Amino acid sequence: MSAVAAARQILNQLHEVMASRLHPQGKLDRVVEIIGETLDSEVCSIYLLREGMLELFATRGLEQSAVHVTRLAIGEGLNGIIAEHIETLNLAEAAAHPDFAYRPETGEEKFHSFAGVPIVHRERAVGTLCVQHADPRRYEDIEIEALQTVAMVLSELIANADLVDEETSNLGEAATGPQMIQGLTLVKGIAGGSAVFHQPRVHIDHVVADDIEAERQRVYRAFDKMRDQIDAMANQAEFGKGGEHDDILQTYKMFAYDEGWGRRINEAIDSGLTAEAAIERVQQRTRMRMREIDDPLLADRMHDLEDLSNRLLRIVSGQLGTAATQGLKRDTILIAKNLGPAELLEYDRRRLKGVILEEGSLTAHVVIVARAMGVPVLGRARGLRGIVREGDEILLDADKAIAHIRPVQQTIDLFAERFAASRQRQAAYAEMRDIEPFTRDGTRIQVMMNAGLRDDLASLPLVGADGIGLFRTEFQFLVSATLPARERQTRLYRDVLDAAGDKPVIFRTVDIGGDKAVPYLDSEESENDENPAMGWRALRLALEREGLLKAQARALLEAGAGKSLNVMFPMVSEPWEFDAAKAVFDKQLAYLKSQKKILPEAIRYGAMLEVPALAETLDILLPKLSFLSVGTNDLTQFLFAADRANPKLAERYDWLSPAILRFLARVTQATAGSGIDLGICGEMGGRRLEALALLGLGFRRFSITPVSVGPIKELVRKVDLNEIGTTMKRLLSSPTASIREELQAWAEANGIDTD
Repeated sequence: MSAVAAARQILNQLHEVMASRLHPQGKLDRVVEIIGETLDSEVCSIYLLREGMLELFATRGLEQSAVHVTRLAIGEGLNGIIAEHIETLNLAEAAAHPDFAYRPETGEEKFHSFAGVPIVHRERAVGTLCVQHADPRRYEDIEIEALQTVAMVLSELIANADLVDEETSNLGEAATGPQMIQGLTLVKGIAGGSAVFHQPRVHIDHVVADDIEAERQRVYRAFDKMRDQIDAMANQAEFGKGGEHDDILQTYKMFAYDEGWGRRINEAIDSGLTAEAAIERVQQRTRMRMREIDDPLLADRMHDLEDLSNRLLRIVSGQLGTAATQGLKRDTILIAKNLGPAELLEYDRRRLKGVILEEGSLTAHVVIVARAMGVPVLGRARGLRGIVREGDEILLDADKAIAHIRPVQQTIDLFAERFAASRQRQAAYAEMRDIEPFTRDGTRIQVMMNAGLRDDLASLPLVGADGIGLFRTEFQFLVSATLPARERQTRLYRDVLDAAGDKPVIFRTVDIGGDKAVPYLDSEESENDENPAMGWRALRLALEREGLLKAQARALLEAGAGKSLNVMFPMVSEPWEFDAAKAVFDKQLAYLKSQKKILPEAIRYGAMLEVPALAETLDILLPKLSFLSVGTNDLTQFLFAADRANPKLAERYDWLSPAILRFLARVTQATAGSGIDLGICGEMGGRRLEALALLGLGFRRFSITPVSVGPIKELVRKVDLNEIGTTMKRLLSSPTASIREELQAWAEANGIDTD
């Protein structure tokens, strides 16, 4: 008998049972008999959750005396594993599984093979359905699919017939309880809020079809709409084809037009399921296959199919859009498999407190934007959907790479203390807003802020920064589906200058490519980069794509009409690159002048020192510059040959190592007396202990995140530059095993808090 025929035969009989006058226990007893007979199974059992435990509610083939006696905790035994992970098991020899738990009262010792599926209601397992045979064998796909179909129907019928306790059907805290998940710190910080899924899971309330043909037509229409969406995505990349982006879209198209996928969904509908239930049934099969795949490339393709299944399910159910379109109602921790930067920006920044991703990487665009927004992010948190439900309270500690789900009171109290201490510190720092950061010996230090989003401009007066020391122009490119038009760029740059008023803004020309690839500027060189951070990116890419730099130069020059304009070129490795970039600006300046356009009152050009090689030619470059900014993030990974995206190398990435500090000391010495405005950009300057070291090395301009402005201004007012300068010279002349510890001890002895 085919899976379709078996499932339909079972469904027809289940309808009769559930419509009968039998009491709930009698109905379950009849259900296991029907399933066992139809599938020719020696054993068929149903376990349901009761008071947080899986309880044997009905069986055919096991000892009847075990019913309501045999109980398993979530995660205990094969049925406990199925319920905990919401996964299917298919075993030729059940006892060989490491989680097998023998219960002598059931009399199951004579049965070898085992297959079980979860009974899921509103995303949570409320029970399990399993079959067993005496002969050791793996069950056929058609048998597993029939079980999955029956389990879907059972979930609805069990809930409607009140066959489980109310607390069981809701699967409250007793069933799952407080949990802690671990991941990878993508953006540091702590936050608390309610769980909100970026793409809310579609609740399948009706699984049994009233009209099979009507359900089939709904799926056909959904397929047509989904294919139109995929085709539109493929056509959206106007600038260049090829590369990973195009490969993904081609895979999507392959699955979207795959007849086999559509046929399997049709077969599920033939068995009596609604369109939504049929898609979910086929998706369950995909998930089961994914767990058996060792090939990472093939596993990625199966993930793509699951993404498309979710898209199809949302279309057919009419539940389109993300949580952003519905609006956040309270403080939120956003849950997603992955996010794009444009998607993150759609959320209300007042309500969005943190993000947890099932995937994610340190170099993802969304991480760059989240860091700028001050939103902590935890990545690579596996199995989120099996642990977290909509509305769960979450305490996110991205500093420690953990999140507490449904935390106990003790954890809540500890976080409350940390939040209170943080608020107290922020209040003290806020008082620094209008206070100029002079050192104890009377030296004025410039404390500027980094920005990249239009919304960042509101922070400038709030934190009392001296200006914007780094405006990352690439953000506009990262969140756009196509190359931003010159007019659009001009509007943004003009808005930034207007908002800054008489405070300076340093615009860094676009830093994309390599680890910040955009699909509309695919290039063969960047695709083949084995180390994107050191590849075809930033100024290298911009000089190759002269049209890109030309458009940005015109936009900046037009936006700066009648004002002072500061332009900084990223990732300069040799002086000729600076000359070539400035020549593009000079040419556009000459053109605007010939057109009688209003020009900037003054233009200052600078470079970022991120590539160590540039330090060897500073004597050639400095006469051409107005300012120089050291980019500590890239500089450090280049000096140490330590990829900052690799968590295994995290402890190598120490800004207070003698190598980094001595290099920076050489830079300050090389620029001394040149009249060049030397500054520091990057995370290093925003950390109080590291900032103390930088002051001792001779840095007098800092550009840091807005939240770091207050703490650094407060630090500056406690420092005597002569004292810290002498200390740094001593530490670097004969460095000990840990400069960090020695500098920390010096700070404490001088009453300087560096936390």
